[in-house]
Amino acid sequence: MYFYAARQPILDINKNLIGYELLFRDGVNNVFPNIDGDEATSRLVEGSQFNFGLEDLTAGKPAYINFTLETIIKGYPTMLGTEQLVIEILETVQPGKRLLAAVQELKAKGYTIALDDYQHQKVWRHFYPFIDQIKIDCLHTARETILEIKEALIEFPHITLVAEKIETYEAYQEAVALGFKLFQGFFFAKPEMVQSKALPPSEMALAELLYETSSVDMDLKRVTQVFERDVNLSYKLLRYANSAAFKRRAEIATIKQALVVLGNQELKKFLSLLFAAQVSSEKPVELIKLSLTRARFAELLAIHHGKLKDPGMAFLAGMMSLMDAILDESMESVMSKLPLSVDIKDALLRREGQLAAYLNLVIDYEQARWEDAHQLAGSMLINAEVLPEYYHDAVAWCQEQMTVLEV
Repeated sequence: MYFYAARQPILDINKNLIGYELLFRDGVNNVFPNIDGDEATSRLVEGSQFNFGLEDLTAGKPAYINFTLETIIKGYPTMLGTEQLVIEILETVQPGKRLLAAVQELKAKGYTIALDDYQHQKVWRHFYPFIDQIKIDCLHTARETILEIKEALIEFPHITLVAEKIETYEAYQEAVALGFKLFQGFFFAKPEMVQSKALPPSEMALAELLYETSSVDMDLKRVTQVFERDVNLSYKLLRYANSAAFKRRAEIATIKQALVVLGNQELKKFLSLLFAAQVSSEKPVELIKLSLTRARFAELLAIHHGKLKDPGMAFLAGMMSLMDAILDESMESVMSKLPLSVDIKDALLRREGQLAAYLNLVIDYEQARWEDAHQLAGSMLINAEVLPEYYHDAVAWCQEQMTVLEV
């Protein structure tokens, strides 16, 4: 049995990863509101105890999990450790004496407590001494209301404001100006500024290698030559080929031999990861993780679907899908610098073609748009039941690659 869980990162003002909100439904067919909050929370807590560890999805960071009044009263939060969990009280829960008593008890035990999608009511003031975070939907909450909430919190400086649904850099800037300290949304997957960023020599070599390996029939001689003229890349290639992930019978003596040991598919993954990591030294590592997860997820879908001659193209499209954020410029500008295949450019620039379909499905699942993911999978004749398995595989694969390359 697979659990349909996705994660949304929560970042601080410097875009460092603080934790993940975990989103759960009982399969893509059974989307909210067909399953109530009590059951969704119960199944997620159950899954974390018996089917998967939270660390598999949160990389050791706290998990933000929604709780209803019923699941709080039943003591479900205490099944998880205080360091593992941020208790999110759902916006549908009304403030009252039972909830206040339960919140006081959880706070006394050391849990971090947040009010999710906060709707301002004066009665919540009784809860403020025990609340650590208040999450506000910045997309649908008026600026005047946010200022009113801030005014109400003046006497409670320990409460951190979390901005939800930050979709653009402009929205992020406004949230910072309003005093938010934590941020949730996909603003970091958008370019922060439009500028032209020249690629240094090693990055240009990587861009050339991405192009050479983006075709089905790779020119091994030409790829070898590119590696041989860059000492840094050659070192990283040999180190990667020498890792425990690859079993071999003899020591590697040449660059060409290292390339043969890896094989085309692993080489493409290695290059994509290396390029993304190298040009994002000032970016949060979470951006690289998301790129990797998308890449592997898209590749698994392509393999399952069997419509592409080379599933590696889906991997590369997934990896490149965040390159605008990595380079801090528009995707059009990024693609003009990378001589990638027309199919990949069509997918990233115009959302057209088979690769775009895989990428759209990946993003729908990633952002917990379960119904959209299910409908899109159905239109592609992909069994939606494979999605949670592939997502979990992609997350696990990402963690493994980050460890191997120490990114």
